Amino acid sequence: MSSEVKGDVKDERTVEKPRPPREGGDRAQYGVCVFLALLGTAVIVDALGIDHITSGTDPVGPRAVPLILGALLLLMAVLYAVDVARGGRGEPEAGEDVDLSSGSDWRTVLLLIAVFLANALLIERLGWVISGSLLFWGTAFALGNRHCIRNLLIAVTLSLTTFYAFAIGLGVNLPAGVLQGIL
Repeated sequence: MSSEVKGDVKDERTVEKPRPPREGGDRAQYGVCVFLALLGTAVIVDALGIDHITSGTDPVGPRAVPLILGALLLLMAVLYAVDVARGGRGEPEAGEDVDLSSGSDWRTVLLLIAVFLANALLIERLGWVISGSLLFWGTAFALGNRHCIRNLLIAVTLSLTTFYAFAIGLGVNLPAGVLQGIL
């Protein structure tokens, strides 16, 4: 029971849609080009302020890498601007789990901003373990996970693990805050 389909039939997922012609490209993309150019210029200017120190073990010195990165950022800005001027544009997200017709979820964005700001304000007073736990728990809550007790246990475990990983593994002391002497 097989039926043959005659003719040139294409799967709708593989059909390429023609790009609409654009004169001069997308203006928003030129903003990205300007940002890349400004960033590259800032990196080069900052790198030129570094003293040119060389040694037997480091014949290049510390200026080389920032100068190369700044030059590459400028090159990318120019190449991207040329691509945009020729009508090039990025392809839209084609993921199955993304609804491209829906707008931004501002409630989630604002909750995430609030959680990050709270972490920044509380990290010195309460310490990393408490503020990190609030950060991890609040992020999970903002992103829609409603298993509050389980998330709190995971958040405390993550913040304790990172606290000791930084202290023991890297030798970097995160603020202990109110738990000073306990940790």
